[in-house]
Amino acid sequence: MFAGLRTRLLAAFVLIALVSAATATMLAYRDARTAVLQRAQSTATADFRSRVSEVAAEFDVPPDASSLNVFADRVAQGLRGGTKVVAVYGELTGTSDARTDPSRIPTELRTAVHEGTGLKLQRTRWQDEPYLVVGTPVTFTEDGQSSGLEAFAITSLRAERDDTAALLRNVSRGLWPALLVAVALALLAARTVLRPVRVLSSATRELATGRLSSRAVVQGRDELAELARTFNATASALQASDRELRDQEARARRFVADVSHELRTPLAAMTMVTTVLDEEAAAGQLPPDAATAARTVSAETARLTRLVDDLMEISRFDAKAARLNAVETDVAATVRASLELRGWTSLVHTELPSEVRAVIDRRRIDVVVANLVGNAVRHGAPPVELVLTSDGDGVALSVRDHGPGLAPDVLPHVFDRFYKADSARTRSEGSGLGMAIALENARLHGGTIEVSNAPDGGAVFTLRLPRAGAAG
Repeated sequence: MFAGLRTRLLAAFVLIALVSAATATMLAYRDARTAVLQRAQSTATADFRSRVSEVAAEFDVPPDASSLNVFADRVAQGLRGGTKVVAVYGELTGTSDARTDPSRIPTELRTAVHEGTGLKLQRTRWQDEPYLVVGTPVTFTEDGQSSGLEAFAITSLRAERDDTAALLRNVSRGLWPALLVAVALALLAARTVLRPVRVLSSATRELATGRLSSRAVVQGRDELAELARTFNATASALQASDRELRDQEARARRFVADVSHELRTPLAAMTMVTTVLDEEAAAGQLPPDAATAARTVSAETARLTRLVDDLMEISRFDAKAARLNAVETDVAATVRASLELRGWTSLVHTELPSEVRAVIDRRRIDVVVANLVGNAVRHGAPPVELVLTSDGDGVALSVRDHGPGLAPDVLPHVFDRFYKADSARTRSEGSGLGMAIALENARLHGGTIEVSNAPDGGAVFTLRLPRAGAAG
């Protein structure tokens, strides 16, 4: 819900501002309400006490019902407008207004006034309206002894309630400007915080795409600046490590290429010598032991020659020096020529429809076919099937044998360099680079090679090529 840092900052600022403003509003309302009520109470009690003293000085006891009404009316005349006065003497009750209900006086206040001395007050509600009820025993003698007369004033607090409600409304209206200010501050803070974060994020994306020279701008001395400095240090270390690894890789490639190149001349001479020895051994001109040794040397020389040739080829791919000599060609004819050249025509069942044309390099496709079919013939089981198919965009050449297939842990490594699935074949005639070279040739055409196991047994290699050749 709050996934973005900007959203979280905005929500936090608004929440803090809202809580602060609401707290301030409630405290202000509470203090204002207390002050208003305290002022109203103080005024009402002071006026009531003064008025009762003035009227009591001219009043005779014991009173009757009529004189109680007069007493209450005279007391009320000097009080705040709308104040009702109730006078009580024993069982007699008098009011300043005939419509005043004496039951509006709380029982607990009556008891407190009757049993105590001095003025008592209590806030109460009548018909959902707030009132202040003040009561006091009336004394006439100099010694302050009660005469048994009690006076109560009922004063409406509606004006005070309305004033405090208006105050609350006015203060509440101030919440909106506070929230707007909080939002503005949150956006400003988010911008201040997120600007270096965005810069660092952009630099990280550039670093992820391979631009190791990307650096973040360091501003200030806060935690974000420290993070940017750490990122820059990490990027510098990564760039240095990458440069060192690239240099080492380049040196290794040059070493392989140089060694392979230097080996070609002595290997050519050794090949000529082994050819002569093979001919003499075949003609019976060598003793049996010498003939066996000559054939062994000839086979190992041929194997070493293939290894050197493969190393030269793979080094050209690594150096991005391999180039296509591609022309529009009949793919089926190219495949047939490759099989005939190696004498595999009778070993492979083919489905090669004519007029399947694509822009290819015949020599490189011959290398791919030789590796795929050669592996199926040497390491699979007959029959070996080769099927050529095509659609509007490309062609596919599938090679399948009917052997046990490839183990699941072998499938991901089939195209790895120097990888051999069978540990018993570490001295086989292959260099371990054939499948890697085949894949590189396919990629040079803009295609690929896929490998899987057929449902009913056997490995399946599928070469896929675009009809128009590699893009660009």
